[in-house]
Amino acid sequence: MQTLVIEGYLAVHPSILSAQGSGKKRASFRVLETTRFRRSDGTPGERTTGFNCVCFNATTAECYIEPFAKKGSRVVIQGHVENDTWTGKDGVEHYDLRLIVGDLRLKNRRDRDGEDDQAEPGRVQEPAGGYDLNDDIPF
Repeated sequence: MQTLVIEGYLAVHPSILSAQGSGKKRASFRVLETTRFRRSDGTPGERTTGFNCVCFNATTAECYIEPFAKKGSRVVIQGHVENDTWTGKDGVEHYDLRLIVGDLRLKNRRDRDGEDDQAEPGRVQEPAGGYDLNDDIPF
């Protein structure tokens, strides 16, 4: 089996789906990865590729992806590629590739809307023990 690692951004909010028979949850989402390059004449170019991803781990889908992943979240995904086939309403058979997620890391920036208790820039927040790490060391 070949392993694929991609880093990109979620194109839409992940959808959490339940299997019909077992009721197990899975997450389905699309990740966009942009590659920048230089053409032979020296002009810059970029190419964006979309990956359909599915995470079958119910715990990861419910406890990690559903509450924290949202449209625009930066992610690093490790997984393997599978063929996906289905027959449309018109009777035509369709083929696609999808990434089966083995490991997912969210790389969200922290919100600055007051949720983050940050002190002023350049200052270390005082630990609970009452020590100020910005004081000079006496030795």
